[in-house]
Amino acid sequence: MPSAFSGCERLVNITIPNSVTSIGKYAFYNCDSLTSVTIGNSVTSIGYRAFEGCDSLTSIVLPNSVTSIGNSAFAYCDSLTSVTIGNSVTIGNSVTSIGDDAFEHCPKLTSVTIGNSVTIGNSVTSIGDDAFEHCPKLTSVTIGNSVTSIGSSAFYGCSKLTSIEIPNSVTRISDYAFCNCDSLTSIEIPNSVTSIGDYAFEDCTSLTSIKYRGTQSQWNAINKGINWDYDTGNYTIAYNYTSN
Repeated sequence: MPSAFSGCERLVNITIPNSVTSIGKYAFYNCDSLTSVTIGNSVTSIGYRAFEGCDSLTSIVLPNSVTSIGNSAFAYCDSLTSVTIGNSVTIGNSVTSIGDDAFEHCPKLTSVTIGNSVTIGNSVTSIGDDAFEHCPKLTSVTIGNSVTSIGSSAFYGCSKLTSIEIPNSVTRISDYAFCNCDSLTSIEIPNSVTSIGDYAFEDCTSLTSIKYRGTQSQWNAINKGINWDYDTGNYTIAYNYTSN
């Protein structure tokens, strides 16, 4: 039920039984004292702003049955350090999309693995707008080859993110995607990318290396938006880059 426990300031822990299949929008919105959530194995979706503003929630484990995480689902969870979804994978085997603002303003979140990396196989296809905006302790992001789109401002203000590798499945880097990532030193971009949005890397003041998996002529043909590299570091571009 939407807003079922919204604003229950004294709610400390809750167990959701296997009979529940979805957690509705605003279900635990602003439950400031909520520290522990146990979710049954039948839940398939986490609704819009379901856990937004749960300031005391430090970690959450979601079952393999989860297939979608709604917009702003965990936004402004100031103490959240880890989210595990399915098979001990951070963003797991069943999830296909991460909604807009899903983890926006999670200031203690340190590591996120998305998609099918070398050791993890799953089916995440999209990262929503502002999904990890202003997660200032996020240092590591792995994006797998199933991801086809990275939303606008997806990693805006992730000030400790040092490097990122865009998979071959991505064709566009959206507006402001990595804006204000001022610790970002290197970015690996595939030749599948045909456009880079406005201000995509603005204020990435530490950027020194763009590793491009294509030719110089392919790079020149990319449609680059307004000030896509405004106020970046003095970077160099390595063409025909091949990962080790």
